Amino acid sequence: MGVGSFGDNGELFFEIQLVAAGGEEFSIEALFDTGFTDGWLAINTQDLEALEWPIVAAQIEMQTARGEARFNIHEGKVIINET
Repeated sequence: MGVGSFGDNGELFFEIQLVAAGGEEFSIEALFDTGFTDGWLAINTQDLEALEWPIVAAQIEMQTARGEARFNIHEGKVIINET
């Protein structure tokens, strides 16, 4: 089981690894957010460019905690717990 920590506002942070298209692994601290119920992970555009994950769908409309928003869907690998 992964270990996390709580932020100043009660949010839960935990470490995950993102695997780039070329196989490089990057450890990042992720914020657990229940805004998506379909298993999506929101990632900044500049991080996606570095990961080189292929896009599988563009401008998909989704409901978020702040209302409707459009997202590009990429296919990539995320490691939550290595054991």
